[in-house]
Amino acid sequence: MKDTKHPFGKGRLRLVAAVGLVVSGIAAAQSGSTSEEDRLVEGLLAKMTLEEKFGQLNQPPGPDNNTGPQAEAAGLDQVRKGRVGSYLGVTGAGRTCQYQHVAVEESRLGIPLLFGYDVIHGYRTIFPQSLGEAATFDPAAVEHAARIAAVEASADGVHWTYAPMVDVARDPRWGRISEGSGEDPYLGSVLAAARVRGFQGEKLGEDGTLLATAKHFVAYGAAEAGRDYNIADMSERTLREVYLPPFKAAVDAGVGSVMASFNELNGVPMHANAALIDGVLRKQWGFDGVVVSDYTGIWELTKHGVAADESAAGVLGLKAGVDIDMVSDIYRRFGPKLVRDGRLDEKLVDESVRRVLRAKYRMGLFADPYRFCADTTRAKTRMLTPEHRQAARDVARESLVLLKNDGGVLPLSKDVGKVAVIGPLADSRADMLGNWAGAGRPQDAVTPLQGLREALGEARVLHAKGAGVNGDDESGFDAAVAAAKQADVVLLFIGESGDMSGEASSRSSIDLPGVQQELVEAVKATGKPVVAVVFSGRPLTLQPLHDAVPAIVEAWFPGIEGGHAIADVLFGDYNPAGRLPATFPRNLGQVPIYHAHRNTGRPTRLNPDGKIEKYTSRYLDVDNSPLYPFGHGLSYTTFRYGAPKVKKAKIAAGESQQVEVTVTNTGKREGDEVVQLYLRDDVASVTRPVRELRGFRRVHLKPGESRVLSFELKPDDLAFYDAKLQRVVEPGTFTVFVGGSSEAKLQATFEVKAQ
Repeated sequence: MKDTKHPFGKGRLRLVAAVGLVVSGIAAAQSGSTSEEDRLVEGLLAKMTLEEKFGQLNQPPGPDNNTGPQAEAAGLDQVRKGRVGSYLGVTGAGRTCQYQHVAVEESRLGIPLLFGYDVIHGYRTIFPQSLGEAATFDPAAVEHAARIAAVEASADGVHWTYAPMVDVARDPRWGRISEGSGEDPYLGSVLAAARVRGFQGEKLGEDGTLLATAKHFVAYGAAEAGRDYNIADMSERTLREVYLPPFKAAVDAGVGSVMASFNELNGVPMHANAALIDGVLRKQWGFDGVVVSDYTGIWELTKHGVAADESAAGVLGLKAGVDIDMVSDIYRRFGPKLVRDGRLDEKLVDESVRRVLRAKYRMGLFADPYRFCADTTRAKTRMLTPEHRQAARDVARESLVLLKNDGGVLPLSKDVGKVAVIGPLADSRADMLGNWAGAGRPQDAVTPLQGLREALGEARVLHAKGAGVNGDDESGFDAAVAAAKQADVVLLFIGESGDMSGEASSRSSIDLPGVQQELVEAVKATGKPVVAVVFSGRPLTLQPLHDAVPAIVEAWFPGIEGGHAIADVLFGDYNPAGRLPATFPRNLGQVPIYHAHRNTGRPTRLNPDGKIEKYTSRYLDVDNSPLYPFGHGLSYTTFRYGAPKVKKAKIAAGESQQVEVTVTNTGKREGDEVVQLYLRDDVASVTRPVRELRGFRRVHLKPGESRVLSFELKPDDLAFYDAKLQRVVEPGTFTVFVGGSSEAKLQATFEVKAQ
């Protein structure tokens, strides 16, 4: 075999000596069977001291870490001693090769390091925030975005990403709703699998792949009061039906890693939750990958009050099945003594070490530790390429949701005279990226102002900031109003700044912040047509904006090509088809509000006089319905649905059902429609949601074109957890709803026969 090429010269890899193999022997094992993987892992394990074992379970922060409170980075002397197994926040091909060289050439066993980094919605080419990606309802596009992120990050020396975040979130106050796929477990499951495929490729360790991490296990999105890091308390039914399914989908897709969540669940902190980590995740689902703590998650067991000190926290974490201690440094400092004192079984430690070594094996690092860093030219040639930028523009266009378009204000004609571009987010490059922007740089981003100037020419675009995102300064209102008076149409770019969502960014109000609504009213008073483009990492309460302007576009945080994508949509070069992955409430008092709610014994209903019955589940001051429902999104064309048809009027409990629907573009523009299928179990032994998403398809139709779409409902789509928490399909009738949102009206019914 050829010598491995790397910046530090040639020579035998020292890890080979540890197990009595030569480099060629490891390469042969790398391409061989599982038994050869086991032989390599067991050979290393047999040679390791306790200190080296716990070193493999230790993940300190590196110099590029920016994901949590400041923590002391582990120096290379710890690597030489075999006390580090992976790093959080070491990037760059040159730097990772330097660290890897020390691990492989200068430590006793020469075991390579894993380098982890938060690659969430792009690495250098930043795509829309994950919630925005979910609004595409396009798994292929989401997978492609993750693929590009993996290609770029791996070219920069990164092995491992802490994504996808698959937490279901139904409280928009929680800042991290921006990082996931919204409120629905079905949509979240489909996109979780898509992102795993995108990051990991067809085979881990191949060129351009990253080890993916499904996070945060589990129920982190149910943080009480929407406050980050807070507790979660729920029934096992809700846990199994809502919060676990996206993780199961990620495991089924082959995800290599899972991250434990910060929250406690029903009194048990997740970093100590053996029943769910070792029980459900490993034993029930068969997950054989690595479980990593979240940032200082092991140490935080002391703050939760379940561990008296750090050593006790380490015991709880390892017994629960958390293999890698991120940043806390508890496993390394206390682990060997815990074993020697009999407080921790070494066999338990060995299992965790095996999983870490297998992850490195599957990433190909034993065959070639420098495979992701030796070629330092790849980072320049693979990042921010024209093809990657075009993909970012495509996904951004797909993610934009047309919330309102009264009177057909949009699309605008390019023959329009002057355009006033107003608002704090019209020309903010950093805010286009959103949070967790990887290695993205604000200077790479295209703002709406830039995109509109390119589309129309600078002379026709008037710009006034008007106000900041936050604060009460109205001094810029006069300039904004003056610009509006000179223009033929006003484009308002308002919403949240990029740092107002994400980790540690919960909000007690989800209104437009600052004096932005006042800016809207001031501009509206000019009498000019006004279009609002809203940026946010969460659903906002937009009722005042909805009442004030005729057209609204939700842009999320659209990434580096956001400005171009927005211009494309506003002027009709692209027909919007994004759909809401989370419900937008009328006001905060409705929260939590989501489409798959269960009915009550007194649902809202009208009396004979057409008024809402008093003694029903309702508010006195606002309607129960949301401002914009899950799945909502408008188009510049119109679509007509035929009545859905089921293949069989009756099926057996173990059978699948086929549902067909014809969709026709009845307008004058070609465009995409997101066809959504919802299911209701009409009568069951326990209460069921009023409807659940069970299928969707994004289809492109030309004017006058019709398409017959077929959906398959499998037995598991009809199943639920009964009173004994057994997964069952009960006999009875089911109703299927098909349409363009969760408020779809067209329906068909079929029956499941008793066995």
